[in-house]
Formats: sequence, structure tokens, C-alpha cells
Amino acid sequence: MANYTNRKEYIGKLFSYKDKDLIKIVSGLRRSGKSTLLEIYRELLLKKGVGKRQIQFYNFELPENFVNKNWDDIYFDIKKKLQADKPNYIFLDEVQNIPQFEKLVDGLFASKNTDVYITGSNAFLLSGELATLLSGRYIEISILPFSFKEYLTAREIDTSIKYLNYENLFFDYINETSLPKGVELRKSGFDEIYEYLEAIYNTIVEKDITQRHQINNKRAFGNIVKFAASNIGNALSPSNISKAIKQDGQSIHHATVEKYLEYLVASFVFYKVNRFDIKGKKQLATQEKYYLVDAGLLNILTGKERTTDRGHILENVVYLELLRRGKKIWTGTSRNSEVDFVCKTKTGNIEYYQVAWQMTNEATIEREFGALEKINDHYPKYLLTTDGFTQDRSGVRHVNVFNWLLETNEK
Repeated sequence: MANYTNRKEYIGKLFSYKDKDLIKIVSGLRRSGKSTLLEIYRELLLKKGVGKRQIQFYNFELPENFVNKNWDDIYFDIKKKLQADKPNYIFLDEVQNIPQFEKLVDGLFASKNTDVYITGSNAFLLSGELATLLSGRYIEISILPFSFKEYLTAREIDTSIKYLNYENLFFDYINETSLPKGVELRKSGFDEIYEYLEAIYNTIVEKDITQRHQINNKRAFGNIVKFAASNIGNALSPSNISKAIKQDGQSIHHATVEKYLEYLVASFVFYKVNRFDIKGKKQLATQEKYYLVDAGLLNILTGKERTTDRGHILENVVYLELLRRGKKIWTGTSRNSEVDFVCKTKTGNIEYYQVAWQMTNEATIEREFGALEKINDHYPKYLLTTDGFTQDRSGVRHVNVFNWLLETNEK
């Protein structure tokens, strides 16, 4: 578990809510580290003096834990093992595999001296009856694959060494995978990483999406996924995706495209970012952007060489890092320019971010600085690039993106 000890931000969150009257829901992509996070947390509870019999851990991906059992069978099995007059810590991993799991969760939460933790690989976990039952009684901790900083730690790379070639390490990060197990597999070679990613993707598509939502036209669904993956960082709409698919000889209604995109977002494969009118200070309802949870999945979806689209992939990495730092994110638009990200911080302040690979010529410099300089307010504005030499201009802070990615996340 050594590679996971650097996930201290998530562990810190779990401890901050320990014994609070809230259900802790850890959500995120399959194999992003949810189960291991709870295992580490369980081990730390034991080290802090919690008795073994006070902890119950159930992995509902294992058939022996749920086959031929109803939710109430599992409920009463757990209740029988509760320790009277002591805090009990109940871990339910991938609980959505249990029919009517919301009744199981609600019943345990209502029981005396229980602290309930659940994980799920689908955002629909928090829709419908569970959200109604648990309204105001849960906290969601969304887990992402390794950040660039976590990735370097997992590879045991000492970032205090001067003149590390961060660009080469960054290309390793986006060409291989940021998923924890995938980083372990890099010693076995790229083929093993590819097979691992392919298996995860196929499981998500089959189990979480096409079976769950009874999608019969798998070819059309696959083409929509590939189209979105090929256009990360570009404004998209269901109608323009529908038109593009039709040009490829397939007819699919834009309403169906919209549903398929919702399923992909719910399974944490993509993250949708709405547009924000900077001047009018309001969210817009069309032309969203989609970012991929792990750049390594591009190997499966597009086979694209990363260097050809490195600007958009860097933008994708920055988006995920902003998400890790707890910011609410939009893409910014005004009458004659666009800004990559408009963020609201936990304290309610606004920040603007523009992302570019390098300031290679005057036209690029004017375009990237200009997008931020046109915003007529005094909120912080950041231009993130890979340039070794940075120069602030007109109140815009020009920051080396590798240094920014290695900063300590905000608490």
C-alpha cells in the first residue's frame, strides 16, 4: 500500500468527518483507488485504538457477499455483529450492487453507534431514492486518479532535485495512465498498462452503462465516446455530435447523444464543464466542454499520440487539478474572447485560468495574455504554461505549470 500513502488529502477528509452524524460517500471512477483508500483508513483506525470487532468491511464486488441475499439479510447480518456501547465503523464497498441498497444504508445510518462509509462507481448512486432518503445527511468525497504530484511520489521521484526533466515525466504521466494500479504496472511495460485500461473501460461500458441503461446500438455509443475523447477542451453540443456521427454514416438523434453523454459523466469517464458569461455573470446552457478522467484512456479511445494535442491535454490535466483543489469550475466566455476556466473557490472568490503549452511567438503571447487582460475586474488571473522563463503582464500572473501542479493542494 506504499503507493497510496500520499493520498493524505482524502484520508484527511475522512478523518475530519469521523464520528460525525453523516454518511460518508466516496465516489469516483472504477479503480481510481476508492477501496484502497478505505482499507488504509481502516488500518489507521486500528492503529488509533479502534478494536477489530468494531469494524465491518464488505466488498460487494465479491459475489459471496451479496448473491442470494436481500438488503435486509445483509442488514441483520451487520446488526448482529455491532458492538454495544462502542462506536462501530461500517464500510460498504460498491454498495450499488445490492438491490434496494438505499434501505440498507438508511437502516444502518439510523442504528445507534454506527459510522457508515460507502463507495460507488456511478453518480446515479446519489440520484433518486437514496438522495431523497439521505437529504442533508451525507457528505460526498469524490476521488480522482493520481495527480501529477501523486504520480511522481508513487514513482519515488524526488522532486527536490534541481533540473528534473518535468516535461518527459509529464509525457509519461499522460501517455501511460494516472490510475494507481496502472502506475504499478509500468514496470511490466506499456502492453500491460494498455490491457489494464482496456479491461477497465470495457467493464465501465458493459456493466455501468450499456447493461444498466439497455443500450443496444453499441457502435453508435462507441463512436460518441471516441468523438468526445477526440475533442477534449472543445465546445460540444449533442446536435453537433449527432451531425458529425451522421457524416460517418450513422443516424442518431441528438436527444440520444445527450443521454449517452449523461451516462458517461455519471460513470466518471468524462466531466462536463458549463460555460459562464463573464460579463453577464451567469451560467450558459449550451456548448459545454468535456474532459477525460485519465489521459491514458486516449490510448483505448483514439490511439492518438499525445504530443500532437498536448495543449488540450495539458488543459485537461489543469481542469482535474482545479477540481482536486475544491474549486467550482466553468469555461469563460465574453463577447469577443474565451477563457479556459472561471473558478469559484471554497471561500467564494473568483479566479481565472488560461492554459497554453508554450509562448512560442508574439501571436500566441497576445492571444493568451489578451484573453485574461480583457476581463475588467480585479480577481486573480493566471496563465499556466510549460515555459521555464515566465513574465507577468498587466496583472496577469504567468506561472510554470509544472511548479503549479506540484504545489500543495489547498486544505
